[in-house]
Amino acid sequence: MNKTAQKNNIDSDKLFHEAAGVFSKGYVAKIKAEGLDIIEAGGSGSRLFDLSGHEYIDCFTSAATFNLGRGRDDLADALRQAARITDQGNFIAISEEKALLAEKLASFMPGKLECALFTVVRGEAMDAACKLARGYTGRPGIVTVDGGWYGHTGFSLSMSGTEDRKLFGPGIPEIQMVPFGDIEAARKAVSAKTAAVVLETIQAENGCRYAENEYYRQMRELCDRSGAMLIVDESQTGFGRTGKRFSFEYFGFEPDIVVLGEAITGGMFPMSAISFTHTLKSFFDHHPLIHLCTFGGHDVGCRVAVKALELYEYERPWENAKRLGDVLKIVLQKIAAEHKDIIDDVRGEGLLLSITLKDDTTAQRFCVEARNCGMICTRGRVDRKSVVVRPVLTLTNKDVQDMEDCFRNIVKSL
Repeated sequence: MNKTAQKNNIDSDKLFHEAAGVFSKGYVAKIKAEGLDIIEAGGSGSRLFDLSGHEYIDCFTSAATFNLGRGRDDLADALRQAARITDQGNFIAISEEKALLAEKLASFMPGKLECALFTVVRGEAMDAACKLARGYTGRPGIVTVDGGWYGHTGFSLSMSGTEDRKLFGPGIPEIQMVPFGDIEAARKAVSAKTAAVVLETIQAENGCRYAENEYYRQMRELCDRSGAMLIVDESQTGFGRTGKRFSFEYFGFEPDIVVLGEAITGGMFPMSAISFTHTLKSFFDHHPLIHLCTFGGHDVGCRVAVKALELYEYERPWENAKRLGDVLKIVLQKIAAEHKDIIDDVRGEGLLLSITLKDDTTAQRFCVEARNCGMICTRGRVDRKSVVVRPVLTLTNKDVQDMEDCFRNIVKSL
C-alpha cells in the first residue's frame, strides 16, 4: 500500500458520492463506466497510485503530458526552487524566465520555428494559432480535416470531430472540414480566402490514423501556393512521443505554426505554447499584446519548462519511445492476430498506439478490464471503438513485459 493511502485512509465511495453532488452525477457515472473510478494519488515513473494503495501502469498520462515520467524529483525540485525565486510575474512584462524559455525552445524546435507564444492549455494554444493565422493573412477561412481532436475552447472545439460540439451551437464561423488524406478535397476547399489549414499528422483520438508522406508534402505545397498557413497540432505527438522530437519530422515537411501541449513541462506545471516562424512574428510586431493570457508565460512555469527541455535534450526519450514502441506494437499486433474476433487493428508510432476493437462496447469493457489488471487507459475521443495506449516515454523493458501480460489477460476476460 502506498504511503498516501496508509496516511489518509480515505473512503473512496464517499468521495465519489460528494463528487456527484459537486461536479455532476453524469461525470461520476461516466468515469466508473470507463474504468476510471479510482482516487488518484500521484505517481512514480511509469506508474500511478490510488488512495486505496493500488498501483497501475499509466497508459493515459493525462493525454500524453507525462512524457518524462511521473513524479520526477528533478522536475519537482525545479518547481520548488522556482517558487522560492519568483512568482507568476506580470504576463505583459518581459522577465528573465520568459526570455530563457523562449531561447531554449527556439533551439529545441526544428527548422525555422524560432518564435513562441506561451499559453496554458492546448485548446487555448490552438485558438492562438488560428488567431495568428487569420491576423497575419487577413483572411477568415480555416480548413481542417475530419477526425481530429484539438480541445474544448472556441476554434479547437469547432474543428474537433466529436459529437459533443453540437451541444454548443454552430461554433466559430468560416471553418470548413474536409476528409483526412484526400488531397483533392483539400484543393477544392483551400482558396484565396483561406487563412490556415489545420491538422494532426497522427490523429491520436481517432485510432492513430495518419496518411502517406505524399499527402503532407502536397498539403505543404497547397498552402505555399495559396498563401495559407499550415498549422500542425503536436499537443499529443510532440516532445518525442512518436519516436521523433515532433511527428511532422516523420513525414518530411515543416509547418508554419506548431501547437505544443503540456508535455513542455513534463506535466509538472500547466503550460502550453505555439511555435512559429519569424515571418508570422510580423503580425505581433504590428499588433503587440493582441493575445493576452494571465497565466501564459508564468515565470514559475517557464523555469520548470526550461528544466524539462534540458531533460528532453539530455535523455532523448524519443529514442526509447521508438525502440520500445516498436516492441510494444509487435506485441499488440500479435495479440490482435490471435484474437481477430475482438481486435480489428493496431496502429500508431512510437509510444502513441491505438487498439481498435470490434465495437465501442467492447472498447469500453477493455478499459474496465485494464483497470482491473493494473493498467489505466482510455478510449479515443473521436473513435470510441479505439483504446489509446500512451505510456511515459521512460518506459522500461520490464514495463513492456508487464503490459503484455496485462493485455493478454484483458483479451482473455473479453
